[in-house]
This record gives sequence, structure tokens and C-alpha cells, in this order.
Amino acid sequence: MSDVLYLDPESIHVPGALYSHSALVPVGKKTLYIAGQVGLRPDGTFGATLPEQADQVFRNIKAILDAHGLGFGDVVKMNTYVVAGQKGIEVRPVRQAHMGEHKPVQTFVYVAQLMRPEWLIEVEAIAVAP
Repeated sequence: MSDVLYLDPESIHVPGALYSHSALVPVGKKTLYIAGQVGLRPDGTFGATLPEQADQVFRNIKAILDAHGLGFGDVVKMNTYVVAGQKGIEVRPVRQAHMGEHKPVQTFVYVAQLMRPEWLIEVEAIAVAP
């Protein structure tokens, strides 16, 4: 999204991963809120590992973005929730495979459990239409 201003002020630490500290969206943009997506496939099954579930999470988000004529470059904010005990670092290459070098504002949190015990990751996102 070319008219969103991503800014990492020099007066605070440099982001340690693929995210930006802030995103300023111009007035008048349409906003898409994407509910938390888990690693459920369309047939109701899910992978056994964090990377498998993360891959499906990003496939689900892409399908929602596509349905609205948007892409990952239109995402301005993401919240990622990973079950404690998992290796969250395993999400990074999966995310990068889907989103490339795009750096939306990002929060990554470990949680005790998600809605179903077999779910290992949930991601919610906000995108803006060009």
C-alpha cells in the first residue's frame, strides 16, 4: 500500500523482525478487519505442527484478502498468538514465504491455549483498501 506511511522512529529500537513500529493510514480509506484465523483447512482438518498450521493460517488470510480484491501488501496490522511451548521462530519463514518483505505493524504473543487445544497459532489482521 503506497500511501500508508510506515515509520520506525530513530528515537526507539530498530524492529527486531519483519514489522514496523507504526502505520499511518490516510483518512478516507476503507478498512478490512480479519477475524483470528487458525490452521483449519477448508475440509476441517489441520496440520500437526506449528509450521503446518501457520502455513494454513496465511492461506486463509490470503483467501479473505483475495475475496475483497486485496493482497498481503494491504495489511497494516497483524496480531499473532502462539501457544506457549511452541517455537514461535518457526512462524517467521512461513510468514515471509506468504508476505515477502512487507512489514505491517505486528504484535506477537504467547498464550496458554487457544479455543481448541490442538490449535497452535491464531492470526488476526487489519487491511486497508487502496
